[in-house]
Amino acid sequence: MTYDKNDLINKHPSDIAETIEALSDNEQTVAFLLLPGHICGEVFTYLDRETQEHILRNMGSKEIAEVFNSMSPDDRTQIFIDFPDNLIKNAVNLLSVEERKIVLTLIGYGEDTVGRMMTPHYVEVKQHWTKTQTLQHIKRFGKKAETLNFIYVTDEHGKLIDDIKIGDLLMADESTTIATIMDYQFVSIASVMTKEDAILIFEKYDRAALPIVSEAGILVGIITFDDIMDQVEKRDTEDIQKFGGVEALDLPYVSTSVFEMVKKRATWLVVLFVGEMFTASAMSYFQGEIEKAIVLTLFIPLIISSGGNTGSQAATLIIRAMALNEITLKDWWFVMRKEILSGLALGLILGIIGFVRIFLWQEVGIFDYGIHWLAIAFTVSLSLLGIVLWGTLSGSMIPFVLKRLKLDPATSSAPLVATMVDVTGLVIYFSIAAVLLKEM
Repeated sequence: MTYDKNDLINKHPSDIAETIEALSDNEQTVAFLLLPGHICGEVFTYLDRETQEHILRNMGSKEIAEVFNSMSPDDRTQIFIDFPDNLIKNAVNLLSVEERKIVLTLIGYGEDTVGRMMTPHYVEVKQHWTKTQTLQHIKRFGKKAETLNFIYVTDEHGKLIDDIKIGDLLMADESTTIATIMDYQFVSIASVMTKEDAILIFEKYDRAALPIVSEAGILVGIITFDDIMDQVEKRDTEDIQKFGGVEALDLPYVSTSVFEMVKKRATWLVVLFVGEMFTASAMSYFQGEIEKAIVLTLFIPLIISSGGNTGSQAATLIIRAMALNEITLKDWWFVMRKEILSGLALGLILGIIGFVRIFLWQEVGIFDYGIHWLAIAFTVSLSLLGIVLWGTLSGSMIPFVLKRLKLDPATSSAPLVATMVDVTGLVIYFSIAAVLLKEM
């Protein structure tokens, strides 16, 4: 693929990154080094991890220092977290004294805390300043700020006391002081708060940026919406992968090796396979009932799939409701009552369809179920009612149990629920058959 340097630098950084990724390995580094210094850092953050590593290994110390020194602290910290230790060590040593201090401070926060995502570049003002003084301060220091949508007011000890929309400042008279504009109503996030909790705060208050404070209320940084969106995407990706019966991938699918893919998928497959082995055990236990009416085996796929499907539906709905904070652990009884009614209604619908199907096939002559066809029809219908009810209850309650045990509810994956309902579904099916067909 060919490219034109002048055309390349006129694009948005994300488009430049796409163009570079499409080049051959030898061309990627050359194209990146031809970029103007003021956009190198931003373009680098949009490159995929494989391209980033390749370019870093082919650049000199001076170029690496320029790239990382020009990056925003939050983006740089994320890269350092994901990269191999030897690359991180070399890159940190190449940073300026000021930027190195910022990196070590951010990496010092817990891996799952919002402190690692923040940037220390923001506009901080004092309440006694006038509008004129504040605008002069913004012109002097605002260039490095992550966002100018808000300015942050602190007291003499650096404690956050308010945030002000830049629009409110611009509309004020020149002699107006910051204290006059303040309303002392602001939302902040503790630096030790988890990323998951920070996402909920952003969703609740619908803000483009929020200040980060220490336990003492000292303003230490801000976090912007784009960084939160990255975490939302990462969280949702992990949950979807877990719900599909796969351990969360550490890298994008295209960058994950076959060995790593097998390792991530094998554990759950083994667990599910062992679980399905109990299905064979259940069938052997009811061998007598099967011998009495071999026709019962025709409906096994129908029976167990219905229970697994309804269980997976319920688990999906509950896990998503938990993720959106619509329900909490204390709502388990409300959910159980609702799912009992839903399970009964759904089971009744499928049970009626199952009964009608056997009745029509028998009457039309498509299949002869024998003289006991009516008992078989009732067995299938009642089994569907019971299994669908059980599947709905299981799928809805397992996430609550896992959350109560401090585990991720997303691990109650559709395959896990389906496997459990398969085994118990057969027990329900053949138990009902044993009662209704005992005279056969």
